[in-house]
Formats: sequence, structure tokens, C-alpha cells
Amino acid sequence: MVEGNWATRRGSNPRLDPIIDIPATPPGDARPSSKTSFLSLVIPTTTISSSPTLTTAAIIASWYFSNIGVLLLNKYLLSIHGYRYPIFLTMLHMLACAIYSTVFVHWFRIVPPQPLSSRRQILKIALLSAIFCFSVVCGNTSLRYLPVSFNQAIGATTPFFTAVFALLITCRRESAGVYLSLLPVVLGIVVASNSEPLFHAFGFLVCLGSTAARALKSVVQSILLTSEAEKLNSMNLLMYMAPMAAAMLLPITVWMEGDIAGLTVNKVRDDPRLGLLLLGNATVAYLVNLTNFLVTKHTSALTLQVLGNAKAAVAAVVSVLIFRNPVTVMGMTGFGITIMGVVLYSEAKKRSKISSSSSLSSSSSTTSSSS
Repeated sequence: MVEGNWATRRGSNPRLDPIIDIPATPPGDARPSSKTSFLSLVIPTTTISSSPTLTTAAIIASWYFSNIGVLLLNKYLLSIHGYRYPIFLTMLHMLACAIYSTVFVHWFRIVPPQPLSSRRQILKIALLSAIFCFSVVCGNTSLRYLPVSFNQAIGATTPFFTAVFALLITCRRESAGVYLSLLPVVLGIVVASNSEPLFHAFGFLVCLGSTAARALKSVVQSILLTSEAEKLNSMNLLMYMAPMAAAMLLPITVWMEGDIAGLTVNKVRDDPRLGLLLLGNATVAYLVNLTNFLVTKHTSALTLQVLGNAKAAVAAVVSVLIFRNPVTVMGMTGFGITIMGVVLYSEAKKRSKISSSSSLSSSSSTTSSSS
């Protein structure tokens, strides 16, 4: 699976991700006629111009399909099909993201290519890639032991870890309302954990590690790539991070999972369907990142945040319907409390930003009057 703030799988936190500078869509007459945009290849131009709402709805539907699809495919492969190699599976995701990103950036020109400017910038991206690897590997590993519904309940606690890391690393304090909104986030996961019929201690810990690493990447990313010369939009950042992540995972998968490449080839020969599943899984993992970008570009980062809040609940319901894992009333209640806390956190953050902006405006007005 690919976080994915990859900011993210499942991933990046738009609230603390200022380096993701998504360029505005230029008007049609400003675009070079020799180049065709990706959306115009997928959706006819007349449809885009006549029904932007339909286009946005299609993008949001694709976002839900890819985000929930990659979770279900990972769970099926790692837990039900018996392909128990989460590190190699994550490496396949990274290789797919590297290839697809290069194609979409350099061929489809979904965003302008941004070359790396310095060795220092490369080292910063390598650090982000390492955190990214840890997060995705832990997330995929947890699906071997935990149902998707419980995995999503744990993943919903990302705001708690984001607030903690922001305080510890950047010493940035949030308002009291923001911290209070985190209480139901933590309370909900405690309730859900105590009543989860398929609770697994190791799976719980690695899923918690994945969630914490996703939040850490978001905070570190906002610190490392701060200068204008080093800022990258999400598609270019993924294009550079994915091959680095794959290179980091290669020796680890050889050491921990053995000759998995040869084993996979033999398994595909015996069961060609596995090859299609792996290819589809890796492709959908990239689509998670692509649709994250498109949703933000055609709506807003706030819309992506709201969709993310709802996605956890939708994924949990769909997984229960498909995999028939047992659930309890207390488990569902705990999950609901966590989701409610995430919504309250989002609202508290929004109000905190509005309040800060108003205070700054008042200060500026006072200064101007004094002068």
C-alpha cells in the first residue's frame, strides 16, 4: 500500500503539508496546443466544460474506489490468498509509483516537471522516503493480522500523533479546543481495542507505528522542504520518493523474506491470477496518490480532509460486508467515537486558523493606525 500523504497512504496530512504546492489549472487558451492534458484523454473536453460537477464527482468516486480498493486488495493478498510478504508487496507499490509518476509527469504533463536543485534537497527527500517506507510497510504488515475495519479505526488517530509530533519537534502549540478534540480520538480507539474480537497485539503495534510514522512524515515534510527552491508539488515529490523507497526496501526484503522474487515468479506460473492481482494492486496503489492530487486540485485540501474522515467508516463497512469479520457493538461505538473526534479536530483546527488570521489582521490594522 502506498500512504499516503503517500503523504500520506493512505497518507499526507494537508493541514501540515505546506510543501505540496498544487498549481492552479490554467485556462484552456493558455495551455500549449501541442500537449494534451490527462483529464482530456480520460473525459471528453465537451464534458469537462459543460459539466464540471460531473467531472468532480467522477474524481471523488475514483478517490473512494482507489483508497478502499488498495486496502481490500492488500488484505486479500496478505491474509486470505496467502501471499505473506508485506515488504516485497510494498516494494512493488513503490516501483509502480516510480514508473507511473514518471509517465504522468513527463508524458501526460499532469504537473510541470520540477528538477531537484541540490544534493541537500536529495538527502531531505531520502529521509522522507525512509519514513514513508516504514509507514507503508507497517500498514501493510498490520493487514496480515487485523481486519480492515480495526486497521482503519487505528489509522483515524493520525491527528493525535500529528499534534504530538508538531509540539515535540516544532514546539508549536495548538489551541485548547484542538487538544480537547483529541480526547475522543484516543478514547474511541481504546474502546474499540478492548472489544475487538480479532485483536492481535503485534498487528495493533505495527498499525500504530504506521499511523505515527504517517503523522511524523507530515510534520518533518513541513520542516525540511521550506524554501521556495526546494518546494515540490505532490506528484513530483512522489516521483522522486518512490524509487528511493524501492531501493531502500530491496535489501530489507532480501534479508527478511529471502528469494521472494523467484518465489513470486513460481507462484505466478502456478496461479496466473496472482500476477493480475499484484499488477492491479500496485496500479491501484499509485491511483491513491493520483486521485489525492486530483481531488485537491479540483476541490480543496479541506474537501480531501472531509473525504478522508468519511473514507475510514466506508472502508470499514465494505470490509465487513466482504470479509465477514465479526464486529461488536462496543467496537462500532469506539470507532464512531474516534471518527467523531477526528471531525471535531478538523473543525477546531479550522476555527483556530480563522482566529489566528483575525488576530494578525487586527494587529496589522493597529500598527498601520499607529504609524
